Amino acid sequence: MSNFAIGNLMPETSLCTLEIEGPVARLTLTREDVYNALNIQLISEIISILEWIKERSVGERGTLNDEDGAPYLRVIVMSGAGKHFCAGADINMMRDAGAKSPEENRADSERLDRLFNSLWSHPCFTIGKIQGVALGGGAGLIACLDHVIVDSGTRIALSEGKLGILPAVIGPYVYRKVGSAEFRRLSMLAGRIGAEEALRIGLVSQLAPSLDGAEDTVVAEVLTTGPMAVTEAKKLTLTFDRWKGTDEELRTWTLDKTSAMRGSGEGQEGLASFLEKRSPNWNEE
Repeated sequence: MSNFAIGNLMPETSLCTLEIEGPVARLTLTREDVYNALNIQLISEIISILEWIKERSVGERGTLNDEDGAPYLRVIVMSGAGKHFCAGADINMMRDAGAKSPEENRADSERLDRLFNSLWSHPCFTIGKIQGVALGGGAGLIACLDHVIVDSGTRIALSEGKLGILPAVIGPYVYRKVGSAEFRRLSMLAGRIGAEEALRIGLVSQLAPSLDGAEDTVVAEVLTTGPMAVTEAKKLTLTFDRWKGTDEELRTWTLDKTSAMRGSGEGQEGLASFLEKRSPNWNEE
């Protein structure tokens, strides 16, 4: 069996769970007794799961199925068990920071940044189902997801300012999501905003009366889209975010990228299926 087979070497976790349903991975935070607060162990477990999924994603492997015929992964659905999605950093971890050396605190921050960056740049399409509160690092997780569904009772905050600190590690991701003015406002006020306001400013994507099955339509839509195109669209965005060259160089790069995608196996399959009036080979319907 390949090291990247779907059934192989699934991470062992105790503070979150991973369930695989065809090409969909469901990642659930399960520290509901402390509102899924992020401690070092939970952060590490989420990172290991995201890496395991990445290694078994269509975007990483470049093919739809593993050698046993099981589908590689295309979508992640993240949620939190209990009343609240994620209350941010664990209070004990925050308290312990005062007794740690600068090097130890830096290592903790690097671990947290790895979590957010792994989610932000993940080759799968990522969906969040958010209820209750999403504070601090919980808001950071929201900012890193591709599509965020909330219910009417959801409250979100860049709450670090209430503790006299800054939303610095989550800052780049929230900034990209909502823009300069809203990030500045939210981080300075540090107060909670409701679901409708979060939707208005673009921090979340969808307000649902119930989270039960609310992601089904989005998942179905993603699965009709070329899986490599989904991954490459995210890479395209990351390239735009990081572009350091001239406008002319960017235009040339986009021409080369478009040509490469049109000539790829997936691009040719998509065109052929359209002309032949059939579903492409990645479409499960």
